[in-house]
Amino acid sequence: MNIHEYQAKAVLAKFGVPVAHGLPAFSVEEAVKAAKELGGPVWVVKAQIHAGGRGKAGGVKVVKSIEDVEKEAKRLLGSTLVTHQTGPKGKVVNRIYVEQGSAIEKEFYLSMLVDRESSRVAIVASTEGGMDIEKVAHDTPEKIVTITVDPVANICPHHVRRLSKALGLDADLAKQMSPMLTDLYRAFTMKDMALLEINPLVITKDKKLLCLDAKVGFDDNALFRHPDVAALRDETEEDEKEIEASKYDLNYIALDGEIGCMVNGAGLAMATMDIIKLYGMAPANFLDVGGGATTEKVTAAFKIITSDPNVKGILVNIFGGIMKCDIIAEGVVTAVKEVGLQVPLVVRLEGTNVEKGKEIIAKSNLNVTSADDLDDAAQKIVKAVKGSA
Repeated sequence: MNIHEYQAKAVLAKFGVPVAHGLPAFSVEEAVKAAKELGGPVWVVKAQIHAGGRGKAGGVKVVKSIEDVEKEAKRLLGSTLVTHQTGPKGKVVNRIYVEQGSAIEKEFYLSMLVDRESSRVAIVASTEGGMDIEKVAHDTPEKIVTITVDPVANICPHHVRRLSKALGLDADLAKQMSPMLTDLYRAFTMKDMALLEINPLVITKDKKLLCLDAKVGFDDNALFRHPDVAALRDETEEDEKEIEASKYDLNYIALDGEIGCMVNGAGLAMATMDIIKLYGMAPANFLDVGGGATTEKVTAAFKIITSDPNVKGILVNIFGGIMKCDIIAEGVVTAVKEVGLQVPLVVRLEGTNVEKGKEIIAKSNLNVTSADDLDDAAQKIVKAVKGSA
């Protein structure tokens, strides 16, 4: 689960992390009030959406008067901001963040994330702050340093020394880095974060380290331990289909293609998406119904897929291990009877109770095409969709 910048900074501030002072605003009046409360003489008006690249898209503006704060608030609130991360549809700005301006001397990049390779939290830093880290990694990978943290020892002096040396910090700034890095790590681990990104981390003109931006994502599976974090969720930033899927513990991600996919197992789901691309079309979603799905979950999954107006065909690809093929079949039949079937449907079943599953679909009298294997299924659904176009 992602949260907004101002929410992320509030979370970090509770752990003692130095962040710029600011206030959220949901209306122009609130923005003006926030600017007056913060004082001046410089403010930064920031659009709050769950996407990077806001500055380049005109979503972050530095202003020097209350009148300009009001002007920018009017421009941003209710507008659609399109960045390289939002896609062409963009995101509607429903809230903004008015922040005190900071006199910046130097910018850095700093993040923490779970490194699957080392099974530890990794600290990633670069002297190239304020830039897309992907571009830095591509163009100048030598400017990125990665440090892993032993979960038993936590942050140690050698982490601070390595990081300070990599960023070229002097002794005074290195002293500031020590408690800040410790506090960031405490926030990351205690709140079950999946990603913590500070871009940029800055040195101010008065030689202070300050987190000028903050992007935080949490492990969805740990939200039950943090009701305060769960309360920060902004559903207006999420796809409605993904919200509905989360109610049934379905792993669903909306994509831009035309073929809806319902698969069990993340690896098989990825392979299904890849083979659809191989035969010349694109998947409309990633959907893993999991190993313990019920008829109710499968029905819900099917309804979510068919609710996408871009879907021109559906491919159900089930390899029954823990997940039984007859459960999938019952769910598909139930869903089709409830919502109807307006597009071609190809079903490939294999594994536990496969014969039962095929029998259920055969006796349903649905207009369903059966497939023998994944390659056969992909070819059939692509051909069906292209034929009906």
